[in-house]
Amino acid sequence: MVSRSQSTRARSPEAKRAREASILAAATRLATANGIRSVTLTDIAAEVGMHKSAMLRYFETREEIFLRLAAAGWVEWSQAVRERLADAASGMDGEGPASTTQPASGAGREPRPHAVAALLAESLVARPLFCDLLAHTPMNLERNVSLESVRSFKLTAIAEVAAVGEALRRVAKLSPAQAGNVVATATSMAGALWQMAAPGTELRRLYESDPDLAHAVVDVAPRLTDILGGLLRGYGADGEAE
Repeated sequence: MVSRSQSTRARSPEAKRAREASILAAATRLATANGIRSVTLTDIAAEVGMHKSAMLRYFETREEIFLRLAAAGWVEWSQAVRERLADAASGMDGEGPASTTQPASGAGREPRPHAVAALLAESLVARPLFCDLLAHTPMNLERNVSLESVRSFKLTAIAEVAAVGEALRRVAKLSPAQAGNVVATATSMAGALWQMAAPGTELRRLYESDPDLAHAVVDVAPRLTDILGGLLRGYGADGEAE
């Protein structure tokens, strides 16, 4: 039974923001536990303790809810990975671990491509919901929302891609376009590989239990690290050729 206080419409801006936050938190809990694909608007309404019709006063569709979470995910991941890249950059004076740096040439060292690739991969795999959101955003989350919602999300994502790209350029010899390509590859492949890995599902258990399906078992972090390491090495070779 939904209480009167829960179903009453939030009147003040502060109350509206609090109600939106509770809806986003409920969607986060459900999607983290069950995956975005399985979560309905009715599920979110029940989790937050509201009638579905009342919740539509705050978000027009389930896609709008998850698109908002995707934007927040971009901001949180960007900040975290930029901090880790800054730590890597601080080791370029030769004080960082020998296993993560190349022999000094010119002004100093730079992290090995594999180390940078692993940093990016691990930062994404540590955020399962963000990986899930990355896969669903272009497939459906941008399809059933207002153009203004799409525009707001895109501006956020574009800004964070640029910020991470600039951080990458401080630790690797990349052009702005190349850095953007690395970020785009990292995030798009993280979303795709996460879906292929199917963690915590009957599909994953099937893949792991049937020897004939061993090739279908995807370990996201090492696979993504290998892909990004190859891309970074390729860009590095292009730079040396020039």
